[in-house]
Amino acid sequence: MAELPGLLRRSWAWILLPTLAAAAAALAFVQVVPPRYTAEAKLLLESRDPAFARTAQERADQAAPIDEQAVASQAQVMMSRDLAREAVRRLKLVGNPEFDAEAGTPGPLRQALMLLGLARNPLERPAEERVLDAFLERLLVYPAGKSRILTVEFRSRDPDLAAEGANTVAELYLGSLEAAKVDTARYASTWLGGNIDTLRRRVTEAEAKVEAFRAKNGLVSGSGSTGQRLTSQQLSELSTQLSQARTIQADLAGRVKSIKEMVKDGRAFEIPDVANNELIRRTIENRITVRAQLALESRTLLPAHPRIKELTAQVGELDAQIRAAAERIGRTLENDARIAASRVESLQAAVDGQRDVVVKGNSSEVELRALEREAKAQREQLESYLSRYREAAARDAESATPADARIVSRAVRPEQPSFPKKLPTLGFATLLAFLLSSGAVIGRRLLAEPGPHEPRGGDAPWDGDAPQGGGGPGGPGPSWRRTEPYSFPEAMPPSRWEGGLANAAPAMPARPAARAAAQEPEPMPAPSGAPEPAGFALAPLVARLGDGPRRTSGRTVLVVETEPRRDGDLPDALARHLAAGAATLAIDLNGPEEEADEPGLTDLVAGEAAFQDVIQAAGGLQRIATGSVDTQVLLDEPDVLAATVDATAEAYDWVVFRLRLVPEVLALLAQLAPQMDSVILASNASADDPELGDLFGLAEDAGAGQVLVAQDRPARRAEPVTEPVAEPMELRLSAA
Repeated sequence: MAELPGLLRRSWAWILLPTLAAAAAALAFVQVVPPRYTAEAKLLLESRDPAFARTAQERADQAAPIDEQAVASQAQVMMSRDLAREAVRRLKLVGNPEFDAEAGTPGPLRQALMLLGLARNPLERPAEERVLDAFLERLLVYPAGKSRILTVEFRSRDPDLAAEGANTVAELYLGSLEAAKVDTARYASTWLGGNIDTLRRRVTEAEAKVEAFRAKNGLVSGSGSTGQRLTSQQLSELSTQLSQARTIQADLAGRVKSIKEMVKDGRAFEIPDVANNELIRRTIENRITVRAQLALESRTLLPAHPRIKELTAQVGELDAQIRAAAERIGRTLENDARIAASRVESLQAAVDGQRDVVVKGNSSEVELRALEREAKAQREQLESYLSRYREAAARDAESATPADARIVSRAVRPEQPSFPKKLPTLGFATLLAFLLSSGAVIGRRLLAEPGPHEPRGGDAPWDGDAPQGGGGPGGPGPSWRRTEPYSFPEAMPPSRWEGGLANAAPAMPARPAARAAAQEPEPMPAPSGAPEPAGFALAPLVARLGDGPRRTSGRTVLVVETEPRRDGDLPDALARHLAAGAATLAIDLNGPEEEADEPGLTDLVAGEAAFQDVIQAAGGLQRIATGSVDTQVLLDEPDVLAATVDATAEAYDWVVFRLRLVPEVLALLAQLAPQMDSVILASNASADDPELGDLFGLAEDAGAGQVLVAQDRPARRAEPVTEPVAEPMELRLSAA
């Protein structure tokens, strides 16, 4: 992205010329193309039947509001060919050059093609069919959003014709809806009228069968609102009379029994019927008077006295009269009870006989009910047909049922053309040409660049026979061993060690590789005039890094610290030195424990943080800490780590990775080395140190672009020497 402005500035001619050409072509197009006008009419779909024109049942069963599917269906109806054909007739489009381009005499070429049978004679088709396709191409009907409004658009070169066409289609659609309703009502009235006469005859025949069967089987209905048969009513009445007779019989029998018991006990005068008799009442009064005299005389006279005997005889005679009256009443009640029993017997016989008659008539009653149900069903169907026939006949007239739609906005004559839109067309064509030409320039540049894992010129970072993968502790090791020694072409004089100044030891001898001059990119310039940090002389190291190989637009450098530093920090000094003149990012792969909670690279690789969360600004330098997630995630997610390295290299000029060497990170070194342009081993060991040789071989065998050894503090205090060591010192890889 950083190279895009410069690339576009250098290729301004390749962008400007196509843009101007497209603008000129667009300007000519909008001037030459004849304008087209679009008129718009809108209709609202709704039920327009008045409430008084519908029955109560129709109002109760009123359909749900029109849904989206119904609106879309009506839009397709408006674009039907039958409706369009009628609109073509009304608008008189046959012979109109805009819609009937084939109406004229065909040209010589077309005549020749028609003679050869390669073209069809337009006159063989009906004139309306020739115009129909062009008319439908200029007609558009669509629902307005999720509403029940249909929009009718019609395009034409003539603005008056555009407005007239939209209104004509809307009016024809309303007319078709009204005609469909009238046709439905007319068809219903015709069909119902033909079936009503037949249904009337069927109803008459069914009712006649009912009456004939009732008369034949004596199933005459009784009077009253119950509708019961006469035999059933008679049985009900006899049962009622029998119940009354039994009640009377039981009452009389009870009274006779009570009178007999009271007469037997000598309490006849207590009987209600005896006490209520006027004669018996006077007799009882005389008895009371006589008993009073008897009681009065008994005070002075003995029982054998004639007066006492006389009064006693009178009392007995009066008692006998009372008893005789009670017995006479009892005999009368017994006679009434016998009469009631006889009536019960006669009524019981009558009920039994009537019950037999009713039982015999039940089978006939079942057949009668079936005939009545059939007659009732026929009668109800006839009444329903008559009601529907009256309604259909009332609607079988012009304008009796309005269409279920109405025009809410009629089309008017458009003043501005809908095509072409001059300013939008010109602006869009110019912008599109600019974007396409810019994209072509950028694409050409990208296609000319090598891949992200290929060196961009310079010496090849490894020999063709050397393997690209390396191993290390914790990962697969190489299946071969290096036998030739590594040698440093020159040794750093001890005088340069004084003061702890860091200088770049020369890299390994250049390995043979062909440099393609046409594909070699320009070397990235090292920062010029940048102040070197105190205690370090970084110019030789930076120059060597700038001359080394490069895989992407930015350079990636891995600085491996082989031992803890007490008097200097080479990775930080190098990063700040580079940041003074170019965009630089410093990444700490395994930082100190005090920064373990700070989000960094491991959080980014684990997917728990984004770039904007982990990149921190420190003065003119930007840095990424190690992170709070364990560094094992860098080995577990090699693809994500590789993508992260490529992304940072594309965004920054320099990316400096810092790795503190401990035994468990050798696998991480082997994994990162193939993506590094340069690997710097910050070590103060002597040139023949076997551990340094193993580390050097591991980085180079893994596929690093170049491997450098740099000292950032003296390994020992030495006497100054005046001459540098001329012969290189050899260093062999250990067996490990």
